[in-house]
Amino acid sequence: MAWIDMVDEDKAEGKLKEVYERITGGGSSRVAHILKVHSLNPQVLEDHLNLYKTIMFASSNISRKQREMVATVVSAINDCHY
Repeated sequence: MAWIDMVDEDKAEGKLKEVYERITGGGSSRVAHILKVHSLNPQVLEDHLNLYKTIMFASSNISRKQREMVATVVSAINDCHY
């Protein structure tokens, strides 16, 4: 199994710290591992978040509810807990 180094919230600096604070709202909540795997490249993390927002919230031929259902089914098929 592959191992990806990740930067924890308390070790984040600069742009990564800013992105983490946006994700958590500046609170004490933790950043999910599915996002934290991008921590070595904060720009990629930011791009991941922007892609997610576009897919889930931008104008589309399918409703937000349908998008959530697709995401749930795909996660279940992949045995993903997110």
